[in-house]
This record gives sequence, C-alpha cells and structure tokens, in this order.
Amino acid sequence: MDAETILRYLWDGRITTIPLGVLSVIVLAILLERLWSYRSLDRGARKVAREVVDALVRRDLSSARRVCEHTKNPIGGIFLDGLRWRNIALEDLERVLATSRMEAVTELRRRLWVIGTTGSLAPYIGLFGTVIGIMRAFYQIGITGDTGFEVVSSGISEALIATAVGLLVAIIALFFFNYLQVRVGAIAATYGRTSERFVQALLFVETGGSVERSGASGGSEVGHGAVPA
Repeated sequence: MDAETILRYLWDGRITTIPLGVLSVIVLAILLERLWSYRSLDRGARKVAREVVDALVRRDLSSARRVCEHTKNPIGGIFLDGLRWRNIALEDLERVLATSRMEAVTELRRRLWVIGTTGSLAPYIGLFGTVIGIMRAFYQIGITGDTGFEVVSSGISEALIATAVGLLVAIIALFFFNYLQVRVGAIAATYGRTSERFVQALLFVETGGSVERSGASGGSEVGHGAVPA
C-alpha cells in the first residue's frame, strides 16, 4: 500500500481522522511540556534537601531559607512552608508539609487528564467513523442495487481507517498517560522522603541530637525560630 492510497483512505475517513489528528497534536504538545517540566525534578529535590539539611545542621537558618527561595524546584516551596512556622508540634508540621506536597503534586498532574481522556475516547471516535463508513457502504448499495466491491470499497475503507486510527491514538495516549502517572508518583515519593529528612534535621538541631517528647500532646515540638511569612 503506497502513501497516496493511505492518504486517500485517511481523507475518506476525515470525519474521524481529522478530530483524532487534532487530539494527537494536543496530546503530543502536553506530553512534551510535561516531560520538560519533570526533567531532573527528583534529582534536584535531593540536591536541595542536602543543602537545606546541611544549613540546618550548621544552625544557619538564613542559608536554608536562601536555598529554598533561589531554587526552581517545587521542594523549595514545600520547605519554605515548613520554615514559616515556629514552636509547632511535630504532627502539625508534618501536616503542613503534607499539604504543600499535595499542592505540588497536583500541579505536576496538570493537564494529564487531557491525555487520559483522549486515550479513553479515541476508540469510540474511531468506532463512530466505522459506523459512518458502513452506513455509506449500505447507502451506495441501496442507490445502485449492486453489491460489488467497487460500490462498497469507499465506505469499507473509511470504516477500517477510522478504526485503525482510533485504536492507534488510544494506545499511544494511554501508554504515555500511564508513564507520566508513574513519573509523577516517583517524584511525589522523592518529595516525601526529602520532607522526612527536613523534619529530622529540624528535630536534631532544636533538640541537640535527641527528640524530647511532650507530655501533654504525646508529640514533639519543632521550634526552629523561623520568621513567619
């Protein structure tokens, strides 16, 4: 099958191939944008965490804040949210960091729903084109009264090309949707681990290397003396 024949088949099924083509371009644009946004996020988060923990161990709070403010990695904003609080119970600090992480991960998932929705809808769009192609084939039979291949070939080719394009778009979209979801999950796990190191560093600094338990609340307090926002 040469390229001219394929293009003719695509044009015959344009009622579905054009929308699927538009969706494919949108999916590709979102995919490239998300991949660019995710580049080195986990490695960068670990680097920022090391610098912040080192600064906290030196009791240099201003350097820790400066590292968080100057980084473009979302983990910097998460740590800043934690540094804005003083004399806060450990459980409350962990909730603050968990909320900040949730907001950062939600931002990472931005527009992924478009890829997932395209992967789910593409087979149905292809099926719609298949039905239209079959209907046209029967319409031609009704007009001419002839059941020869020459009469129905246009409608059948439209039906087949619509099905093939719909399945192709769906397979590609769902593959990359699942890949991006796994990528976001890995980054979120890195944020969780680095947040734990951040909290441990604060506890270590403020307790002189030992964690004191509060008799009233059953938890620890972190009083790192950060200036509130």
